[in-house]
Formats: sequence, C-alpha cells, structure tokens
Amino acid sequence: MAGDQKVPGDRYETGDRNGLALHLVAIFAVAIVILIIAGGILLNEAAKNPRLFSDKTPGERDVLYQVSTIDALVLGAYGGVQPVGDVEKHGDFGIGTFEALDGEMIAVDGRYYQVTSDGSVHMVDSSVMLPFAAVTFFDNDSTIIVNGGGNLTTFTTGIDKGLPSKNLIYALRADATFPEMVVRAIPRQEKPYPPLAEAATHQVVKRLENTTGTIVGFYLPPFMKGVNIPGYHLHYISSDRKSGGHVLDFTAPVTPVLVIIDQTPDFSMSAPITGDFAEMNFTGDISADLAKVER
Repeated sequence: MAGDQKVPGDRYETGDRNGLALHLVAIFAVAIVILIIAGGILLNEAAKNPRLFSDKTPGERDVLYQVSTIDALVLGAYGGVQPVGDVEKHGDFGIGTFEALDGEMIAVDGRYYQVTSDGSVHMVDSSVMLPFAAVTFFDNDSTIIVNGGGNLTTFTTGIDKGLPSKNLIYALRADATFPEMVVRAIPRQEKPYPPLAEAATHQVVKRLENTTGTIVGFYLPPFMKGVNIPGYHLHYISSDRKSGGHVLDFTAPVTPVLVIIDQTPDFSMSAPITGDFAEMNFTGDISADLAKVER
C-alpha cells in the first residue's frame, strides 16, 4: 500500500539529524573541557615561572636595573627607598638587601625572598622596602661548564674563562648540590646606622652541608666600581627555600657545574631623592671597606 511506504526525509532523517546534533554537542563539550584544562596548566606554569610569560620585549629584558649604589650602602644608607612591588617590574632575578640591612634579598624565578640573620627564609610581599637591589629579567643566553671540585675562587675563575668579555655585565645562575655552602646574613640595624664594615662584624655565618640549591648573582666589570661590586656578587638559596644568604665560600661538587649566563648590555639606576643618600659624601675611596665586607 502507498500509505505504508517509508518516505525519505521523514523520521529516519530526523533521527540522523538529532544524532548528529548530539554528536556535535559532545565534541563541543570535550573541547571546552580541554580548553579549561589547558588554561589551568598555563596559569599554573605562569605562577611557577612568571618570566616565561613576561610581556617585556628583548630590549626591556636585557637591562640591569639597580636601586641606589653599593658605595651608599657601604656608607650606611640602609633606609628603604623602593618597594619590592616597584623593583619587580624591572626584573625576576637578582640580589640586594632590605630596609635597615635586615638580611639578604634573593629574587629567582619571579619570586623575592628574604634570608634573615637567624637563617630563616621568607617570601616577601610587594610593600617591603629595599635600600639597594640589582635585578634583571633572566634569559639563558649561553652556558659555561665549570670543572668540579674546588671552591668559590676556582669556580669564578672557571667562569672567567668562558665569558666573551670582562667588560660587560652578566647575570648568572648555577643549580647544583654543594658539599658545603658558607653563607652570611647581617642582623637588622638600628639608627643611627653604622657603616657596612662595622655592621658586618656582627654577621651570622651558616655552613650548609650537602645542600641543593641555586646560586644567583652577577659579574660586574671594573668600571662599575662605586656603583656596584666589580667582579662577582653571589647569593644562594636552597631548593626547598629554607636556607641561603650571601655567598662567602663553598665546596663545589666533584662533577662539572653548568652555569647559565645572561648577557645584560644595558644598565639603569634609580638614585634615591630622599633619605641619607642626598647628604652623603662619595668623594673618598671606600673600596677597602667594601673588600673587607665581601670577605
């Protein structure tokens, strides 16, 4: 009978269309889930390592940004002049100190840490003030393999051999396990602030054994004398972020150490317009005092 014939486009085609619609909805739902997961992964990576997601251009990243001068610090200018929140706009990697000379500053992987004289390590918030700091956005420009064994002197000598020029600025990073790491932090000072050489006589020295962590610091050329420390200025922080400080010496691992170098051709300094800096006399040679402090 004609009335019993199945007409194309009737309920069978409608069923196909419904099935196709459900299939597309399922694909769309899966895509949304994937995007959410991917977004979560990116946010997590950005939180762990903000420098990978920096909006800075290469030219903006290759700048050593400095707060005040090392000579001002040597003479006792410990008053905070810039908050961490301002300084971190100029770098995710670097070293410095805190208001009243309250411990050592270490910036690594986009986070700023304070190592106090009792040996504890604290992540600092954006309001904490700094009297001196040197930071940059760290990039892996090149690497140097330093022979294992030896100490701080043989380690820096090994780096010297791999630097393209001793007249440029380099940020450097080394991750390793050190049989011994000797670090210091200076206790918080009270006004009137003494010169750094006097304050450093009260430094607290820690000897860390079999510690795994990161050396963070800079090589500065000789012409930076008075502005920063010529040669190597290094801080250390353990991987668990529980110990660290200004590096005085260490025993290097017996295996070779990979040192990552970030050549930093440009320099920018913010000179304090308030506080002790404006009244200081910088005409004298205080390099001997600085050398005493570094030792």
